[in-house]
Amino acid sequence: MSYLHYDLGYVKEGAVVLVTLSAQANVKLLDESNFRAYQRRGRHEYFGGLAKVSPARITVPRSGNWYVTIDLGGYVGRVNASVRVVGN
Repeated sequence: MSYLHYDLGYVKEGAVVLVTLSAQANVKLLDESNFRAYQRRGRHEYFGGLAKVSPARITVPRSGNWYVTIDLGGYVGRVNASVRVVGN
């Protein structure tokens, strides 16, 4: 599985993660344990989903260390992305 990932570090609850995409893609905000499960292709919980509009906006539900992953859900193609946190 090919994907982009970003380590956001510590982010405060209520901050907004803005993900700018060149094409629609799956955008997931994951805490550390769920990111590790995602890497192993295991069951994981996340915030976000298929982003058809750019920038995608995801509100951080609780303070902690967060990761963003971006993938095409198994489809062939390429996506470029940039990620920034607002209100941290």
